[in-house]
Amino acid sequence: MARFRTWVGIALAGALSVSLAGCSSTGGKRAEDARKAAAAQGKAAVNTPRWTFAMITHSGDGDTFWDIVQRGADQAAKKDNINFLYSHDDEAQQQAQLVDAAVDKKVDGIIVTLAKPDAMKAAIARAEKAGIPVVTVNSGSQESKEFGALTHIGQDETIAGEAVGEELNARGRKQALCVLHEQGNVGHEQRCDGVEKTFDGKVQRLYVTGTSMPDVQSAIEAKLQTDKSVDAVVTLGAPYADTAVKAKQGAGSKAEIDTFDLNAKVAAGLEDGTLGFAVDQQPYLQGYEAVDLLWLYKYNADVLGGGRPVLTGPQIITKDDAAALADYTERGTR
Repeated sequence: MARFRTWVGIALAGALSVSLAGCSSTGGKRAEDARKAAAAQGKAAVNTPRWTFAMITHSGDGDTFWDIVQRGADQAAKKDNINFLYSHDDEAQQQAQLVDAAVDKKVDGIIVTLAKPDAMKAAIARAEKAGIPVVTVNSGSQESKEFGALTHIGQDETIAGEAVGEELNARGRKQALCVLHEQGNVGHEQRCDGVEKTFDGKVQRLYVTGTSMPDVQSAIEAKLQTDKSVDAVVTLGAPYADTAVKAKQGAGSKAEIDTFDLNAKVAAGLEDGTLGFAVDQQPYLQGYEAVDLLWLYKYNADVLGGGRPVLTGPQIITKDDAAALADYTERGTR
């Protein structure tokens, strides 16, 4: 597989998979082989109690990024003998209510995103008061420890933005448009902040209504038509990259389209040159590790990260890397 350029050193999945195999049960090579076979078939690989974990995210309907997160969490839940519950709402107050509902159900662990942390603080405090361990994932790395979560899993959004700024510099870009599709999402603002920090050129922010792709396309197209100096468009989610490409074509612009996050369509765009680069934060790994780390805490009081976020990215993915990832993006795990 192509060697990815990684901004942040990551040492996660391999070590955990070995440790989990060792702490499941004993019985020599035959038992170990049986456990591996069970895990591959989606059956529990441990004989610990069947705990219930709830994941509550800020995803809107139809966001393919969160489909990947959920697949990772589902696979880890099957391996760890976990009853996994998933719910989501892109309105912060409704997301907080979903956390409250999970507390009322007396689940054994909660995984939650903090895209709009102020709205989530009271709900997380209620979970902790009930003795339910909480892991934050994807967004809210700066608030996670303050709110009392065990750990945070995801990429540091500012560092990811800085990586984008450096990549734009390497490509000789001078005028970048950072497209924010969810107003109020602190992680999105941090991404654009990071781009501004390291990019030698000028960064403009464009706020769009992410729930309407036609509106997103028309807003980007109008901006590219009125400002021909824009030579890079950075979208903050994989589904918006293709829309930005259409807007570029409609505006007759020569701007390069780059994006945060990865999916099959983005990988194809990288390979055919429609897109310049993508920033992968490995959503499958975020979901998988969130469940796994809660299981480790319940089983053995283990906490990974030493009080710091467990980073899953960023990785800068280019045309040279896309072909090597094709199998994974096609099956929906990258």
